Amino acid sequence: MRACLIPIPLLIATLPVAAQAADGALLPPSVREMMEAAIANGNETEIATVAKIAKQTNPASADEIQRMVNSWKERTKATHDTVIREARFNELWTGRIEAGGFRSTGSTSEIGISAAATATRTGIQWTHKLTASADYRRANGVTSRERYFGSYEPRYEFDARGFAYGLAQFERDTSIGYDERYTGSVGVGYKLIMSKPVDLSADIGPSIRHAKYIIGERETKLGVRGSMALAWRATPTLTVKQTASGYAESDVYTLNSLTSVETKVSTRWSAAFSYNVQYESETVLAARDFDTLSRLTLTYDF
Repeated sequence: MRACLIPIPLLIATLPVAAQAADGALLPPSVREMMEAAIANGNETEIATVAKIAKQTNPASADEIQRMVNSWKERTKATHDTVIREARFNELWTGRIEAGGFRSTGSTSEIGISAAATATRTGIQWTHKLTASADYRRANGVTSRERYFGSYEPRYEFDARGFAYGLAQFERDTSIGYDERYTGSVGVGYKLIMSKPVDLSADIGPSIRHAKYIIGERETKLGVRGSMALAWRATPTLTVKQTASGYAESDVYTLNSLTSVETKVSTRWSAAFSYNVQYESETVLAARDFDTLSRLTLTYDF
């Protein structure tokens, strides 16, 4: 019997389309060029959008399209990690400056100033965060509020969700009753929700606080500290944030809650309204157990 030989090109032409596309060979040049152009721009959102459309219009080449996206992500991560490893500690910092205030004259003379700044350096596993803020209010020659705050918080991430933290913090708030209060804490935390619209994390650990009150007394207490941070990106330009921290000691409880709504004005500028509540179960000024502060500020990201 004579063997029937079929030319290789003809055999390939008779294969099902899905079989021909198994290795991505059928990805049209125009689609490949579109994907390469999006990847060259380096915008992750744009790449995802182009890839989604390309897969819908070329389902047989979906695997090849995804391989192009995955390859870009791997190269980007490798470059990002190299930059971080080779950078000095004083490099790669990002931050935010926030400021607001008011001045009134006439029957009453009043001035109020509110300012805050944060700087963050995010590494491969380590994150360092510096925070400072000041609130000052004076009316008719009497200072009704004088609060200064500063903290340093390093964080080490075990994996995508779990982390360990450290905290060194300074506070001065004469309206509540102390000249100086120093806090130290270490602990562990977990990112409960990680998504594009919502991030939620919580942490807990032992703490030690040393306070000098306005009447001159000093005391040091051991306790437990816990905190949470929530961010909800309601729209591309509107973000709602909620942070809270609490301290529990043998006979003292402290709670600090900050709720804010931010709206983007431009790429770097935002306007924010925030409401802060601070509770002290034991203060020299007993009538000021609850202390609140509303702010309307302008922020700049750098």
